[in-house]
Amino acid sequence: MTNRQQAEATSDTQQTEPMTDRQVKPQLKVVLTDINPRVVEAWRSAFADTPEVEIHQGSILDQHVDAWVSPTNSRGRMDGGVDAVIKRYLGPGIQLRVQRAIRDRFGGSLPVGSAVCVPSGAANPKFVISTPTMVRPAQDVSATLNVALACAAAFQAIHLQNETEPDSIRSVALVGLGAATGRVPAQVCANLMWSGYTLFHDHRFHDYDELRQTIRAQLDDIERQPTQRVRIRPPRPRR
Repeated sequence: MTNRQQAEATSDTQQTEPMTDRQVKPQLKVVLTDINPRVVEAWRSAFADTPEVEIHQGSILDQHVDAWVSPTNSRGRMDGGVDAVIKRYLGPGIQLRVQRAIRDRFGGSLPVGSAVCVPSGAANPKFVISTPTMVRPAQDVSATLNVALACAAAFQAIHLQNETEPDSIRSVALVGLGAATGRVPAQVCANLMWSGYTLFHDHRFHDYDELRQTIRAQLDDIERQPTQRVRIRPPRPRR
């Protein structure tokens, strides 16, 4: 971490603790892309000191990467928003694969703060990562931490996929999670996605339960200061 990043971490409400034995330094190309110019502008502000992240205005369909992150609901029904755009592009089989993974790994309901990574059936992208920003379709999640939970879970899914197949995901594209259907304000969305992204650089979790507990413990009062970024401290190493 640079001196500038350390100073920013201190000023952004939370200080970063020394790196843990589960720290990771992923070689991953991250692209943030959205058709909403307000989301793009908010990203440029929130990620101003994170130059390795690419930011574009446009459709996720135009991004040639290994994985697309699709914000979904807990049942994996790809009927609205970016989910529907991706299903139209890749075909109805992608929803079947997502829902099968949710059934097999989570008993049919994917908790917010979890994700599934499935083959897309296409050359671009090779994978689709579905991460719920809401439990029900079209749910208002503007007063929740769901964006941070969903973003962190998507990156955790990349860790898990690359453990199974090393370097199978070396690039990923994300949209403004929750900023459309979920009605999350653009700057709040950007700040919470920054929290999820930086946590990905600092720590790989044992499981999604640990991820959710860590985020909720440190961000539960974020609604009082929604325009501030928070760098989440990784949990202490297990003994």
